[in-house]
Amino acid sequence: MISRRDFLQATVAASAIYGASGVGNWAKLAAQQALTQDQLLNFDTFGNVTLIHITDIHAQMKPIYFREPEINLGVGEVVGQPPHVTGADFLKMFNMKPGTPEAYALTYVDFISLAKTYGRMGGIDRIATVVNAIRADRPDALLLDGGDTWHGSYTCLKTQGQDVVNLFNRLKPDAMTFHWEFTLGSERIREIIDGLEFPAMGQNIYDNEWNEPSEDFVDYQFFERGGAKIAVIGQAFPYMPIANPGWMFPEYSFGIHDERMQEMVDEVRAAGADLVVCLSHNGFDVDRKMASKVKGIDIILTGHTHDALPEPVLVGETMLIASGSNGKFVTRLDLDVRDGRLMGFRHKLIPIFSDVIAAEPEMTAALEAERAPFKDELEEVIGKTDSLLYRRGNFNGTWDDLICNALIDEREADIALSPGFRWGPSMMPGQDITREDLYNATSMTYPNSYRSEMSGEQIKIILEDVADNLFNPDPYYQQGGDMVRVGGMGYHIDVSKKQGERLSNMTLLKTGEAIDPAKNYVVSGWASVREGTEGPAIWDVVENYIKRKGTVHVDPNKSVMVTGA
Repeated sequence: MISRRDFLQATVAASAIYGASGVGNWAKLAAQQALTQDQLLNFDTFGNVTLIHITDIHAQMKPIYFREPEINLGVGEVVGQPPHVTGADFLKMFNMKPGTPEAYALTYVDFISLAKTYGRMGGIDRIATVVNAIRADRPDALLLDGGDTWHGSYTCLKTQGQDVVNLFNRLKPDAMTFHWEFTLGSERIREIIDGLEFPAMGQNIYDNEWNEPSEDFVDYQFFERGGAKIAVIGQAFPYMPIANPGWMFPEYSFGIHDERMQEMVDEVRAAGADLVVCLSHNGFDVDRKMASKVKGIDIILTGHTHDALPEPVLVGETMLIASGSNGKFVTRLDLDVRDGRLMGFRHKLIPIFSDVIAAEPEMTAALEAERAPFKDELEEVIGKTDSLLYRRGNFNGTWDDLICNALIDEREADIALSPGFRWGPSMMPGQDITREDLYNATSMTYPNSYRSEMSGEQIKIILEDVADNLFNPDPYYQQGGDMVRVGGMGYHIDVSKKQGERLSNMTLLKTGEAIDPAKNYVVSGWASVREGTEGPAIWDVVENYIKRKGTVHVDPNKSVMVTGA
């Protein structure tokens, strides 16, 4: 008899061969000059349950450009496995052709040219059109939001998330989990979730004083859909006090809590769950490991690492679904759930080409109403770029290089450090840089740019620590974003080595001299998790720099040499 795992593996393989994911049809439609909304949304309705997944939107309510990563290294057992495949290798793995809509949406290859052809992606009013179309086809579909939603834009910062909350209330999610939302502060996040009409989930969010699950958040929720009993279990970002300032949410602790997750799965199964879904913000590799340890989860809707995959990844009997970021994609997952078992599925990663998918008028009106009080500020031009500005990848992107250049010049520093954030849209060469664009890359609640002296030894320790958060072969020790971006200094990193041994050949670029462990250097950076950090807000630093330059130019950064991958 075929095992459940073999059955699911065969279904995943069939979806790739026969195009159940729908991705392989984009190029055909474009070649026929018929890349239309109806065809993008076409779906062979299947089974009795539909899940809709969105995640990591980062308050990007308007269509944007977003370049996918050039470097996304896997270490240990996941070398060369999705999502650690990029560019031409990604296209080859998923049988896609260069120059096609899917190549543009899912890789960095020929990004500038393809962006001119296919335009911006995302937009809450386009997402609303897609969600409404799915609900028209399957009225009881579950819409699940993976978090990093109330963070990342000028208006979101100025309204403490309220503009995004108001718009998402119109979208009517059925549940969500969290990460950057906590940087609004614990008082504000409680104020918002108290007014939500859907559960705020996180079985791994604990009361810090009592070391017990927090009563402010729901562990799981049951939904009756299509004659099936569905349990959705929430998993918030587990490393909050490490990656973000713990002083902003002192009442809470986090963590992965595999044993408790197993208890939750067993509990919902005992209560009659036919399908168990984990709505997670762990990050893909953490979810991959969790799926290998916790038994009984049918589907993990993964988030945090911003991966967009056109097919599910199977770990044992658990499917991992990755739906990208910044509103570029919406996942539709149709399931055949019978007799307490998942019997089959159809999956589609729907690209939100904003020039193809029509805006939903009521959502557009609501969006413009939220933006109206800030219109002048949002549209104010502060400069221009003649370079592609992007942020995404394990190492420096050009947005980060621009920020580092500003920190060095404006703060009179030798070396600049900028966090390895994944959020922030891209900008095309020749675009005006508006205040909105600047805040899209810098908007956060702890923006102060520090200036201090650090020894060469201290700088190496910091970089080694961040590198271990990214390249530790055990995913449970990968506790942050991408590698800290460095300006004014080059180095060599061997990602295969152990902590403390990865970095070498640290060089001060302005002199060409080796970094002296015993010598002090002036270092400027921003987004310190330490309470009381003093200094101007990063957006003011970068704005002053851009205004002084007029038009900014960022050369490709060749100061970091990577080996061991």
